[in-house]
Amino acid sequence: MKKSIQTSLIHNDYQPPAGFGAFPVPIHHASTVLFKDVAALRSGDWKNKNAYTYGLHGTPTTFTLEARLAAIEGGSHCLLAPSGLAAIAMVDFALLKSGDDVLLPENVYNPNRELGRWLASDFGVTARYYDPMIGAGIAALIAPNTRLIWTEAPGSVSMEVPDLRAICHAAHQRGVLVALDNTWSGGLALRGFDVGVDIVMQALTKYQSGGSDVLMGAVVTREQGLIDRLAMAHMRLGLGVSADDAYLVLRGLPTVKLRFDAHDAGARRVAAWLKTRPEVAKVLHPAFADCPGHEHWKRDFHGAGGLFSVLFDARYSEQQTDRFVDALTLFGIGYSWGGANSLVMPYRIQSMRKGWADAGVLVRLNIGLEDPADLIADLEQALGQL
Repeated sequence: MKKSIQTSLIHNDYQPPAGFGAFPVPIHHASTVLFKDVAALRSGDWKNKNAYTYGLHGTPTTFTLEARLAAIEGGSHCLLAPSGLAAIAMVDFALLKSGDDVLLPENVYNPNRELGRWLASDFGVTARYYDPMIGAGIAALIAPNTRLIWTEAPGSVSMEVPDLRAICHAAHQRGVLVALDNTWSGGLALRGFDVGVDIVMQALTKYQSGGSDVLMGAVVTREQGLIDRLAMAHMRLGLGVSADDAYLVLRGLPTVKLRFDAHDAGARRVAAWLKTRPEVAKVLHPAFADCPGHEHWKRDFHGAGGLFSVLFDARYSEQQTDRFVDALTLFGIGYSWGGANSLVMPYRIQSMRKGWADAGVLVRLNIGLEDPADLIADLEQALGQL
């Protein structure tokens, strides 16, 4: 069939030779997925990923990333979302309905807290908050309509490490599911399924990407029944991810453990130095014995990454600690963590947490991949500005 130039630009007979091999996973850009014939169209099932049906439901690029992330966590099934918060929303909308109850720790990631408030105000879901150090005592808070308990280990601002094993045991005694925000450890220092959680969520924006340039989240499970419910929410909410972004995360995975360990070593060195400073009342680092929940970290974790917080001595005002933050030259002022660049973020912890009214100003530090000696020198000169 002879074709015009315009048609030839769209329909071309060329096929590249087979057998090309390379280390990177190919990037498959697709919204429309082509079927061999009508039988293939009708036999494909997007839910169990035995075929490709539409770009939103996955391509070889995203399927590969999901499989590798599930393996890191020791899970069986994974779904990607455009951000960590989108992954949290997927879990909530998959498992909760009007009349249900969800429990969240008081130190939860603030957008998760805000999502809980939205569920309560607009969707008829009761959202209640518990002391992250409650452990087995959470049994007393479980109501007949409690369907889900969120955990975060540790809290990404105040750094308490909960007793996940005790919480999971109490929840499962009552038939309640437990979800873990495992972003702090990246699945590298803690495997949530090993301590009993049912669903693991991560913001891939952090360590897996490593470049401070990608927004993405993931939800991992071991249970077929759970992934079926999650997949329906994933589809109904339209939670697709870009093939280019998936490739960037895939590119970061081979080095993620090396980078995580480097962040960990640098952070412990900087934290130990800050612990000696008279300006600092307390260093909130889970690997340090005086951090709340350190015994749980020591039992369940195999590393600590680069994120920790400090409480300044109460004699320093917010204006003074803001001056300290502004004086830093190697630390950018910004949210998130897991990238090569160090970050600093001041928090008004008194407005965020009960029982912290007498605490000093809290400042969170993400230790990047710079030389720790240089970071310590920068912190020292900034402390001089207090």
